[in-house]
Amino acid sequence: MDEVRPTSGPAAPALASLFPLGLQAIYGECRRLYPDQANPLQVTAIVKYWLGGPDPLDYISMYRNMGCAAQDVQEHWHYISFGLSDLYGDNRVHEFTGQEGPSGFGFELTFRLKREVGETAPPTWPAELMQGLARYVFQSENTFCSGDHISWHSPLDNSESRIQHMLLTEDPRMTPVHTPFGLVNFLQIVGVCTEELQAAQQWNGQGMLELLRGVHVAGGPWLITDMRRGETIFDIDPHLQPERVDQGIETEGSNLSGVSAKCVWDDLSRPPEDEEDSRSICIGSQPRRLSEKDTEQIREALRKGLEFNTKAALPPINSQRQGHDRPQSRKDSLESESSAAIVPHELVRTRQLESVHLKFNQESGTLLPLCLRGRLLHGRHFTYKSINGDTAITFVSTGVEGAFATEEHPYAAHGPWLQILLTEEFVEQMLGDLSELNTREETKLPKEYSWPEKKLKISVLPDSVFDSPLQ
Repeated sequence: MDEVRPTSGPAAPALASLFPLGLQAIYGECRRLYPDQANPLQVTAIVKYWLGGPDPLDYISMYRNMGCAAQDVQEHWHYISFGLSDLYGDNRVHEFTGQEGPSGFGFELTFRLKREVGETAPPTWPAELMQGLARYVFQSENTFCSGDHISWHSPLDNSESRIQHMLLTEDPRMTPVHTPFGLVNFLQIVGVCTEELQAAQQWNGQGMLELLRGVHVAGGPWLITDMRRGETIFDIDPHLQPERVDQGIETEGSNLSGVSAKCVWDDLSRPPEDEEDSRSICIGSQPRRLSEKDTEQIREALRKGLEFNTKAALPPINSQRQGHDRPQSRKDSLESESSAAIVPHELVRTRQLESVHLKFNQESGTLLPLCLRGRLLHGRHFTYKSINGDTAITFVSTGVEGAFATEEHPYAAHGPWLQILLTEEFVEQMLGDLSELNTREETKLPKEYSWPEKKLKISVLPDSVFDSPLQ
């Protein structure tokens, strides 16, 4: 449980040696922005994470920002986290890996919330939201980057608001801080509506953030979240969807390379009695775990997809580690050399499959047109990673290097990781057949799509199928 209290302000020189250096560095950046608010209200974890408490963030400071009339920036509350970076440098939370790399996870979270008329103190619900995101980072060891989106599916403040999802961007006023324990960047949470999240998924997060900056009530230059906003930017300016988003998808594709999903796959070409069959990961049986190397390879594939590369690439399975002397850290686990550095704990051969059946819940199924139009038609790849086990399904185009699926054998499995290679002609055919998934209306489930000549079947099923203990 957290408590709200004023901070004690900057440490006196005589006490500086007792004040953690990572904390000092971030406080210094806060003092630069808010020299007249030496003692802001602060949400504090009563039992620190490193003492067994549930909240990873030691502190969340809350400042009153008067805005900037010259830049059309409204008054707001500014929240800043402490704890995703290394505050202490003594390995109590984060492994110290030197000053040159990231400090801890390499970033802290910020949030700018519109101040309502009459508010004299900042609401504290953003602190719990930030703690929730921090728990995800600590538990998954996945870091956030500018342009990422977060599907939350609930009003951020537990009200009836339309603001139910988030994008992430660099905080417009805070500068990266070099601490004795590494570099700290500041990533700002931006609340968005469902339609805006979908546009970010189908196109890209950075493009969507730029549109939000241009609409005062939707964020403006500093991307301030207004929980009372009742209109999307597409309601405010109907031309944005066809002229910016749709055109962007057509010319640039999507930079969303994968999602966590409710999905399974069946190998229809082999009997299910074989314990080594891929069906061991599917309905009615115990999931088989991905090797560490496969997990890192999928993570690397997802990371690469978030970048604007002219040529998409999946790191080859049999790649070997090149010479690297720098220490390994949690953030390094997502970098290109790390996927080759891990020796798999089991040898799993790659198998070519004759026929496959893919199963998705409705939310995952509605992303299939995005996968096909925004990714594969632009020579890229897209991965569904199951949230219920280690199943992974990666769609690849003929332009993706390093894939183990080929035009001759378009369905290939490496343990529970399935790759499906689709030609451009087949992608166009599938887009026509799956066109009803583009609508925002609820589709009556189950839905089944089949391409017998390609020996491929796709089912879109209710969530209950995946939530059942027997799936």
